[in-house]
Amino acid sequence: MSKAASWLLLAALSLAVSRLLQAGGVPGAILLGPMLCGMAFGVGGAKVRLPRPLFVMGQGVLGCLIAHSITATFLGQIAQSWPGMALSVAATVVASGLVGWVLARYGLLPASSVAWGASPGAASAQVAMAAENGADARLVAFMQYLRVICVVATASLVSTWLAGAAAPAPNGVPVPVASDALDPLGLAVTLAVALGGSWLGQRLRVPTGGLLVPLVIGAVLNATGFVPISPPDWLLVAAYAGIGWYIGLQFERETLLRSLAAVPQLLLASFAVIALCSVSAWLLTRFEGTDPLTAFLATTPGGIDSVAVIALHGGADTPYIVAVQTLRLLVVLVTGGPIARWIIRTNAGR
Repeated sequence: MSKAASWLLLAALSLAVSRLLQAGGVPGAILLGPMLCGMAFGVGGAKVRLPRPLFVMGQGVLGCLIAHSITATFLGQIAQSWPGMALSVAATVVASGLVGWVLARYGLLPASSVAWGASPGAASAQVAMAAENGADARLVAFMQYLRVICVVATASLVSTWLAGAAAPAPNGVPVPVASDALDPLGLAVTLAVALGGSWLGQRLRVPTGGLLVPLVIGAVLNATGFVPISPPDWLLVAAYAGIGWYIGLQFERETLLRSLAAVPQLLLASFAVIALCSVSAWLLTRFEGTDPLTAFLATTPGGIDSVAVIALHGGADTPYIVAVQTLRLLVVLVTGGPIARWIIRTNAGR
């Protein structure tokens, strides 16, 4: 099959699989669909590969999506409730770091992959940063999305159990989401920040600059209200598809088998992190007076979009949850590199 025909078939299959995953309520479907199809092509021996510059551009769009969540409302929520938020975020990061260290020391997967795969949240960003830092992004992606599935399943069950104890969600505070509305100025600025920022980050050799530089620039513009950063749905689909293909197409049969062999350990590690994070949820209910459902959903290690949906349906304090989850995401982006390098350094040879 020619390269053009391979790309057309890959795109068509990715779209179909993403639609099926979305219909089934699977989180991160627009990234998982292309990544799974890319894995199938890679394991099947396909020779097509996505050029790295397109992968870096996808990182820039992802940075703009994260920047879209940083609003004046978000900053105000942090100012009002920062002690509890800081406690829960710190507990989540520490718990994930400890579990990651144990998994790197005694698990089946190499420490360089576990160090990024154990990070609590920002799954697509962690995969991108792992690839940027020379880790096996394929294994990192497998770890991250297996944990997301565990988090969403656990959050759904706990939400059903605690729904009666949840406080009513405040009205009038929207949950940040991407928009498909046509805003020429906003789209132009978003593209400029995503593409220009990712190029600048690479040019200045900023660690994970393709993601972090657009995020910082976009966050300043969005939070100040100067220009709203709002990547439209079609741009997100293209960016996630690029990231998913870049990672999935690198899979080989040996990599897939090694990932599947580690599933029992990864499941144990995922539920261990969730259990440790529930301790910080208990502390929020004890000392901050937060209702149990809101506290649990705010401290779950990842899956911010899915957790927000569960919170809306369960009657929890959704703005508070989104604020904590977004703060954790930002902290993870800043601390992920140093923690990963610490895990790798203290498990040299694994």
